[in-house]
Amino acid sequence: MAHLSDYLSGNHYTARVKSTQRLTPAESEEIREIVVEVLDSNFQCNVDQSFGVVVRHKSPFGNSVHHRFYSIADLPDTSSEFPQITMLVKRCSYVDEFSGERYDGIASNYLCDRKVGDEITVTGPHSLPFVVPEDKTANIILIGMGTGIAPFRTFVKHIYKNVKDWKGNVRLFYGARSGLELLYLNDKDGDLTNYYDEKTFEAFYALSPKPLWADHIEIEKIIEGKADEIKEMLSKNNCYIYVAGYGKILHQLDIAFSSILGSQEKWQTRKSELIAGKKWAEIIY
Repeated sequence: MAHLSDYLSGNHYTARVKSTQRLTPAESEEIREIVVEVLDSNFQCNVDQSFGVVVRHKSPFGNSVHHRFYSIADLPDTSSEFPQITMLVKRCSYVDEFSGERYDGIASNYLCDRKVGDEITVTGPHSLPFVVPEDKTANIILIGMGTGIAPFRTFVKHIYKNVKDWKGNVRLFYGARSGLELLYLNDKDGDLTNYYDEKTFEAFYALSPKPLWADHIEIEKIIEGKADEIKEMLSKNNCYIYVAGYGKILHQLDIAFSSILGSQEKWQTRKSELIAGKKWAEIIY
């Protein structure tokens, strides 16, 4: 198992902020799309890779370095002198369960505060478990929550722009707290809607019934709503399921897939087969 020191001892690159744009309105949680150019032409970060951001800070626990990983949120731009990569960043904070004090997320606030022209330190590229199958007839189920849409936006664009002639079904299930936080599938920025005319692609989304109360997003319901199709996809040997989001999503998915297959035992057996065949991958935060 890799440790933080392993990543920090690798290559470090200086990157400059090219653009930073808030995607969500002021009345919702802040999510920004940030584009940086890495000031080294040798740096490459592909669809199946991620990169790290290093933040120097003073920690009450004695740590002086914070390292946070990000998936690329768009196809890398290699048309200019220096490679450009895109990330989605949600400004985060958390409440200490013992003291009750609120603390700002280190990397998220650091990045959301950067201005155009500011320089940051990045590492990588690092591996990402979401690999595009060589089999173009493979069926792929993508399930993302919040900024977990980032790797799947890149994934879908890569399949239809670069791989092309995809024959298998690609189904994207996306959960957001409200329509204001529905990234790349809204009226203002509907980047993924450009692929609705692809015969093999469909996208579905779930919103929280009470976004101001932070109720959980019932993504399991939209998945169960496609039960017949998903059951058919799961019956094939070339079915892949990729998941990105917060930890609670795994419990919701167990509920949904157990319902679709008829029992928890059947789902756990099928999930074990997917994992063994490297056809189940997840990034949980």
